Amino acid sequence: MAGFKVIDLSRVLAGPVCTQILGDHGAEVIKIEPPSGDETRSWAPFGPEGSAFYSGINRNKMHAAADLSKGEGRDLLLRLLEGADVLVHNFKAGTLERWGLGYDDVLSKRFPRLIYCHITGFGEDGPLGGLPGYDTVVQAIAGCMSVNGRAETGPTRVGMSIVDLGTAMNALAAILLAAYERERSGLGQKLDVCLYDCALSYLHPHAAGYLQAGVVPARTGNQHPSIAPYEEFQTQSGSLFLGVGNDGQFTAVCSELGCASLADDPRFGTNALRVKNRAELHDLLQVHLSDQDAEALSTRLLAKGIPASAVLDVPRVLAAPHTAHRSMIVEEGAYKALGIPIKLSRTPGTVRSTPRALGADTREVCRQAGFDQSEIDDMITRGIVFEQRETPSKSSKG
Repeated sequence: MAGFKVIDLSRVLAGPVCTQILGDHGAEVIKIEPPSGDETRSWAPFGPEGSAFYSGINRNKMHAAADLSKGEGRDLLLRLLEGADVLVHNFKAGTLERWGLGYDDVLSKRFPRLIYCHITGFGEDGPLGGLPGYDTVVQAIAGCMSVNGRAETGPTRVGMSIVDLGTAMNALAAILLAAYERERSGLGQKLDVCLYDCALSYLHPHAAGYLQAGVVPARTGNQHPSIAPYEEFQTQSGSLFLGVGNDGQFTAVCSELGCASLADDPRFGTNALRVKNRAELHDLLQVHLSDQDAEALSTRLLAKGIPASAVLDVPRVLAAPHTAHRSMIVEEGAYKALGIPIKLSRTPGTVRSTPRALGADTREVCRQAGFDQSEIDDMITRGIVFEQRETPSKSSKG
């Protein structure tokens, strides 16, 4: 993505993750924050680089701060857009329009090649259009929470911000699709990416089952509604997740556990029968798993092509040899974060710069936009743009 210029006005999670991935793969990303900064700079926990939340999703960017509500701040943005490929923002619907920077009326005409990516909670219009959307709220309103958790515990949020992260990936895909199309048409376009749509797209096979067969989804905890055994079991050393996707794997796991007769039991001869008789099958397998060591057994099962794993916590996963082998932790001085999941053979992504303090690159960004030193000094004095200030610390935020 070298030579691909991205102006990032987004905050919190979905937008910053999207632009970080572009930055990881060579794009020039200029992040412009409001005077108060991206609110995640004040979110715990705090490490040597400030907020771990912020630093984990804002590397490979230049960091500037400007007040876009003022005309001079908007002039800076317009100058930066002169050579930009993409604008990413997650302002509430109508904000840029009120500032005289609407895509349809202004930006698409002034910058016809610009790819304009607007990330929102629910889209710009419709019954919920323009309303604020946060990950867990959208998990609730889009049905994701209703199918997560156990029947006895009630709806449960997914432990990660899965809607925000998935929206980031969809925004990334949309940008790349639009960039590819622009090679033929020469024109940019507006990308409408919202958390609600992305959350709905996660409802597979639940939505398909209801739309096509009228089956109302039920909470199944760690069980898969369409496959068995595909669930959690208890061993002497902790939880084990066993994922058996076909009849051959079922026969192999029964053999490994010393209960080969279960594979010939007419109740369990096919996946459909195993799902129908899941409770009985679970209890029978649990007897043979209770005295096993979860990690040792999962190693043996994986070697035989049977998906299985001990249920590992985050510290153990981050310390795992395969995590290191896949270069999924990067370190640069005090900076330590997850690595780059997309592996390209000729043009791999790299960490070229670590997250920086609010306004650390404001002067350089202004210079790139064509302002001279005296103009930059004047804008700083008048509160149009802002220089580096101290990153919120753990002590100052409690």
